[in-house]
Amino acid sequence: MIRSLEINAPRQGLFMITDAIEPVVRDSGVRQGLCTLFVQHTSASLIIQENADPSARHDLENWLNRLVKEDDPLYTHTTEGPDDMPAHIKAALTATSLGIPIDQGRLALGTWQGVYLWEHRRHGGRRSLVMHIAE
Repeated sequence: MIRSLEINAPRQGLFMITDAIEPVVRDSGVRQGLCTLFVQHTSASLIIQENADPSARHDLENWLNRLVKEDDPLYTHTTEGPDDMPAHIKAALTATSLGIPIDQGRLALGTWQGVYLWEHRRHGGRRSLVMHIAE
């Protein structure tokens, strides 16, 4: 089963999407299987991360922004603004797809894990995800 999801990510940062994914998994009827997620963009990514303490997400965002700075003089891809090339690099360093096991009709995430869309542009927008759920 393949489904599309639209996620609003209006700014740079981590956006929890677990609550958007879980009902699709539940409604699929798959009890044991795999949920594959894919973000159809080159300046956003997907991660599984700490879902309880927001300071972990804040620290991740700050660390990646420090690692991949805007306005690097080496960038030649600059026509879409100073945050565009860094967003592409950040997406290349993280992941555009995730595979999450399904067990007993639910995502087999750990207690403190959540699924996040990581918007790398300062002014993001609607992001398209493809979900593939299979036994």
